[in-house]
Amino acid sequence: MKDGGDKPMDVLMSGTSVAAESLGLSDKIGSLAVGMEADLVAVEGNPLDDITAVRHVVFVMRHGRIYRNDR
Repeated sequence: MKDGGDKPMDVLMSGTSVAAESLGLSDKIGSLAVGMEADLVAVEGNPLDDITAVRHVVFVMRHGRIYRNDR
């Protein structure tokens, strides 16, 4: 997507809120809000400045459990 000229925010939204909406699940997933099923991915750096930061995962939280990526 980066090579196609998409903006980093558009890339991130396509994998989160836009994907949830297309699946008919936007009332459960796709955003961080009270009552939502929130899984998180923390990356090193700011993907809005450099989308390749998503390649450097620090940890993942799924169903409230943190999976670390200690280097």
